[in-house]
Amino acid sequence: MTSVHTPPFKVLFLCTANSARSILSEALLRHEGKERFQSFSAGSKPSSKVNPVAVQLLAMRGIPIDGLSSKSWHIFEGESAPQMDFVFTVCGNARDEECPVWPGHPVTAHWGISDPAAVTGSDVERLAAFESAYALLQKKIRMLIALPLENMSDSERRAACKDIGDIL
Repeated sequence: MTSVHTPPFKVLFLCTANSARSILSEALLRHEGKERFQSFSAGSKPSSKVNPVAVQLLAMRGIPIDGLSSKSWHIFEGESAPQMDFVFTVCGNARDEECPVWPGHPVTAHWGISDPAAVTGSDVERLAAFESAYALLQKKIRMLIALPLENMSDSERRAACKDIGDIL
């Protein structure tokens, strides 16, 4: 059975602090997914600010940073919240936490990415960690964008998103 969901597909990226990986994901999908996707990000314990290296990298890549902020995932639960089609955890902590029940029962998957914000060292080393995370997120997001989501059943979407999550 094919789902009745049509573009724009709403996608929520989750990470504990919502300051780096989920922010990069939100910005990347917003930029590359164009009108076909609406992207959001949130965290279970938001840091209250976006990691400055994430902002620097997005700016270097020409990806708009306006509207990006660290926020709680609680704004995406409840009847008045936007109904998501997809929810992806991009860190192990968020995956292992008890997530809210998302309205509409979206497709969920874990797209684990090493935390670039945890890297210590020189500015060059920290930026390299963010570039590595960015490259892997971009690969996964481009795979999502390439899927014929409009013509896939919910079970096909789940399987495809899980497969994307398994990509190293």
